[in-house]
Amino acid sequence: MQQKAIKTVILCGGQGTRIRGVADDIPKPMIPIGDQPVLWHIMQLYGRHGINDFVLCLGHKGAAIKDFFLNYRALSSDFTIGLGDRESIAFHSPPEEDWRVTLADTGELAQTGARLLRVRKYLADTELFCFTYGDGVADIDICELISFHRAHGRIATVTGVRPPGRFGVMRTTSEHDITLVEEFLEKPQTEQGWINGGFFVLDRRIWNYLSEEEDLIFEREPLQRLSRDGELVMYEHKGFWQPMDTYREWKLLNELWRSGNAPWNCKPCLQTLTATK
Repeated sequence: MQQKAIKTVILCGGQGTRIRGVADDIPKPMIPIGDQPVLWHIMQLYGRHGINDFVLCLGHKGAAIKDFFLNYRALSSDFTIGLGDRESIAFHSPPEEDWRVTLADTGELAQTGARLLRVRKYLADTELFCFTYGDGVADIDICELISFHRAHGRIATVTGVRPPGRFGVMRTTSEHDITLVEEFLEKPQTEQGWINGGFFVLDRRIWNYLSEEEDLIFEREPLQRLSRDGELVMYEHKGFWQPMDTYREWKLLNELWRSGNAPWNCKPCLQTLTATK
């Protein structure tokens, strides 16, 4: 049997209302970290693990994402254009990314579950696929995540992460009548429970848990049903994970990128990933 490449579905249709003021005229996945949109950083993570086939669920201001990919080669390389013949364009270097990107309009107001169901036709040839959000980065090992999913055999794997703390934490000690600060942690991760960090792996049985309603939120009824049926397993990720929901978080991610030590810019995986066992 011919093995199919694994695909990644990325939700790119939300309105990003909590981060307004950073870039009001572009969709949230196009907000830049460094000189590239956060969406590009997420796709790079999967690409370094051998997954280069993407399905993007577009919605709010989706035309900006289409424009980015339609002009991707021109914007990322030198080229010569014959002005007398506008179809005469010679690019002088191939793009580093060997990506195949399907851009699907899934509706302006559709919720996450509806968006996923609306791209089912682009996933008909795969037994399992990755699924994530277009607004957060992590140093997660995608190869290990997929191996974990295959090992347990359930329908869905969700990556559990420790939520970043909102405020700085001070570790203190008492000395006579004063309290000394021993250590100040600006933004530690809390050890209280796990939250949904995205980075799902799903198999084709997931379609039995979705319906046509536009307001279907994947994180509610579908995940709750999967949980009740014993078909939802958590992969524990204890490394770096950071959403980009606020101006402060956007600023933090840009500072990490400029430092040259962005945790999500991790080493490539040496495994060959395919959609069947």
